[in-house]
This record gives sequence, C-alpha cells and structure tokens, in this order.
Amino acid sequence: MASDKTNVMRVLEQHKITYKPHEYPHGKDAVDGVSVAELLGQNPDQVFKTLVARGKSGGFHVFVIPVAKELDLKKAAKAAGEKSVEMVHVKELLGLTGYVRGGCSPVGMKKAFPTVFDESVNNVPTVMVSAGKIGFQIECAPADLIKLVRATTAHITTD
Repeated sequence: MASDKTNVMRVLEQHKITYKPHEYPHGKDAVDGVSVAELLGQNPDQVFKTLVARGKSGGFHVFVIPVAKELDLKKAAKAAGEKSVEMVHVKELLGLTGYVRGGCSPVGMKKAFPTVFDESVNNVPTVMVSAGKIGFQIECAPADLIKLVRATTAHITTD
C-alpha cells in the first residue's frame, strides 16, 4: 500500500497524526459508504462520508456524517450559520475540492472550507474517512481529524 500513498495520507503524516490505511476492491465508479463499511468489515457508525454544500451566502461548507445516515439540510445550515444550504452538483466537486465523488475527504481539499462533523463522531473510538481516492480509506482518532481540519461538531443528520 505504501506505493499507493494518497495526498490525505501525506497530510496526516506531515501533521504527525497516527492513522491506519485501508484498501477495498472497487470498479471505476464510487461505491456507496455502507458497502465500503461491509467490504472493510467495519461498523457503519464509524465510517463517515464527506459531503459538500453551498450556503445561501454563496460560501461552501463540508459536512462529515456516518455513511448510513442522511444529512439534514436544515440542521446543517444552522450548524454552518447559514439560512439554508444545498448540496453542490457532483460536476462541481472535483474543481472545488480536488476530489471525485466517492473519494472526497475532509483532509487535504484544495481550500479549507468550514467543516462540521456529525456529533456521533464523539461516540466512536476511531473514525474512517476517504483517503482521497476511490478504494482507499484512513482510520484515525476522531479528535485528531477534527483538530486537523478545524471542524466543529453538531447534530446534522436526520432522525
């Protein structure tokens, strides 16, 4: 796996954050997060997906939530200090973040956007997020990840 080091892994190493890389089989297309958790034999509550939204103000926000959950746009807007938020179109993702759908990570985006993790991240010993490339995940301590991306936490998923 060392030859397949992603930018996310390099950023974590640069900041001396301990992480565990994971690789899963995939085709050309993105695999849904619940399937990724199953492929890796992981609890879906510990595997988080990264979503990008545009606020009413025009600014962009990153939301990181468990793969089996749905983002509540009203709660997300409130957590981001926006009147409303809407998901960015998948076509905008690469230019905006440097990542493709299914490989989007809160770590190492082209620009540091305000980031909110679902508060459930505080209930898991480790969290897994994309390593910035389809087929690759990293696992690390939630507090390390939150501190690195200067994130906040809030209840942002549907009940």
